[in-house]
Amino acid sequence: MKKDQFILGIETSCDETAAAVIKNGTEIQSNVVASQIESHKRFGGVVPEIASRHHVEQITIVLEEALLQAGVTYEDLDAIAVTEGPGLVGALLIGVNAAKAVAFAHGIPIVGTHHIAGHIYANRLIQEIEYPALSLVVSGGHTELVLLDEPGSFKVIGETRDDAAGEAYDKVARTLGLPYPGGPHIDRLAQEGSPTLKLPRAWLDGSYDFSFSGLKSAVINTLHNAEQRGEKIEPKDLAASFQASVIEVLVMKAVKAAKEYNVKQVLLAGGVAANKGLREALTEAFKDLPMDISIPPLYLCTDNAAMIGAAGSVMFEKGKRSGLDLNGNPGLDIEAF
Repeated sequence: MKKDQFILGIETSCDETAAAVIKNGTEIQSNVVASQIESHKRFGGVVPEIASRHHVEQITIVLEEALLQAGVTYEDLDAIAVTEGPGLVGALLIGVNAAKAVAFAHGIPIVGTHHIAGHIYANRLIQEIEYPALSLVVSGGHTELVLLDEPGSFKVIGETRDDAAGEAYDKVARTLGLPYPGGPHIDRLAQEGSPTLKLPRAWLDGSYDFSFSGLKSAVINTLHNAEQRGEKIEPKDLAASFQASVIEVLVMKAVKAAKEYNVKQVLLAGGVAANKGLREALTEAFKDLPMDISIPPLYLCTDNAAMIGAAGSVMFEKGKRSGLDLNGNPGLDIEAF
């Protein structure tokens, strides 16, 4: 009888200190997240130095709690999967050094793991992935279309040329006077409003790339021009119009790529995957198409360590190991990784 595999996942790439234990690559035994949102909210965004200090304070507590909830000890672990990059270098180093300390003390292999691979493989925690697969990655720092021909293989076929979608959401939210993080507030307002304002779509014909900088500027200009004319624009209608522009481009490019590459499954991934409008639009767009659509539950969309454990398990099975010279790599390339 095959022995169960236990992977400890560690995630500290930005402002969440997280640890999780994953059994056999697909079963969550624990998933502990210490959020820093309240600490960064007053600054309107993540302050790297503050994030790093919070990670130092929380990492040991979070690791102990993850093992306790899973009912395992370090001796039961087959490997430690830790986010190597991309992310804030100071934040990454806390998780990487914690993983190396535990690995050295207990003789456990380390698997340096890509943060975006983690978001993609969060889908494996709800159902097995069918290959070839296409992932639409939408987060605060990334907007990409990633092709997976086989487990642990990543080919970026489209990416943002400027602002990521999540970044544009936060900047538009700030313009509307909404608190950080702005994405959920824009999504909520959009559900109440109507997309009555004419805003641009950056199609970038002949490419699967994205661009949201022009859209962000158009929203800001629309607000300022209305103020100069003494007119009032309903925030809910502006939010609905902005969201409609973002979602239309994301969904149409995902559909086109899924057809062109004849994939079996489409995976939504990243923090903006929690967006209600995007989830509904993707579900509707693929309902009559032959490929399956996988959308993670909300708790697996935002940064967590279960997704790192899931991705790390795939890489561990492929034979990937990292040495005690592992370092945080804020510019880690998913294709090279």
